Amino acid sequence: MPDSMLVFDRALVRRRRDRAAAGFGAADFIFKESADRLADRLFDMAREFPLALDLGCHTGLMASLLRGHPKTGRLVQCDLSPAMAQAARGVAPTLCADEEWLPFAEGAFDLALSNLSLQWVNDLPGALTQVRRAVKPDGLLLATVFGGETLQELRIALMEAESELTGGVTPRVSPFIDMREAGGLLTRAGFALPVVDTETITVTYGDMFKLMADLRAMGETNAVLERRKFPTGRALFLRAAEIYRDRFSDARGRLVATFQIVTLTAWVPHASQQKPLRPGSAKTRLADALATQEIGLNEKPGA
Repeated sequence: MPDSMLVFDRALVRRRRDRAAAGFGAADFIFKESADRLADRLFDMAREFPLALDLGCHTGLMASLLRGHPKTGRLVQCDLSPAMAQAARGVAPTLCADEEWLPFAEGAFDLALSNLSLQWVNDLPGALTQVRRAVKPDGLLLATVFGGETLQELRIALMEAESELTGGVTPRVSPFIDMREAGGLLTRAGFALPVVDTETITVTYGDMFKLMADLRAMGETNAVLERRKFPTGRALFLRAAEIYRDRFSDARGRLVATFQIVTLTAWVPHASQQKPLRPGSAKTRLADALATQEIGLNEKPGA
């Protein structure tokens, strides 16, 4: 993988998930909410998926929701973290596998699911390409990732505090996916009919340190390769907590934390799928359908 694509320390991501696995249930509320919404989308599909993959399964939340549902048959789970995979093993068959190096045969699955895991992948187009190859033609990808607005309040508070105290900044909150780029990533990976949409979940906290404790319990703390490698002084976090409270408190004095959930829906290409019409092939003018007047680019209204 080119050095320019190495953003995250994947070994550190694995270690932090391993550490979080035992107590994950105490701080998995965002993952549960996202999994519920992902399952609802799947259940609305007019299709059945005999064999599905849960990529980045954590402790098996998706498997618990899908168990016994007629839309899905067998489910295979995998996670980067051996401890997470072990915790999920009692829910469905599970293995430890890296999203960047998938061990599955081409066309093995009818459906690939992923709930809030792919945001930690360095080469996301490459990982999506591997997912597409592992899914049969006309199979479905349904995934959620954290979007770019996630933890924007914490990011701003830490950056302002560090700039104020040291005169510079280092990455302290991991970068997340820009929703505007997500559709292009799916197309680049070879998927068809991509749809990208976003939802925002707002959580409130009594103080910034409880938010940071929850992030550690989720295994979602900063793993950027260019992060500061030596301990940060207590003064910086105290100042960041002051900025957070001054800038991002609600009417009750609670601190607001934003989690943007980006949902990716796409299909593996198949001859039966609908295709976009060629430009200029329309037989009915939009102006006629709307019962209005068509005005050319160089024309003035009423001319």
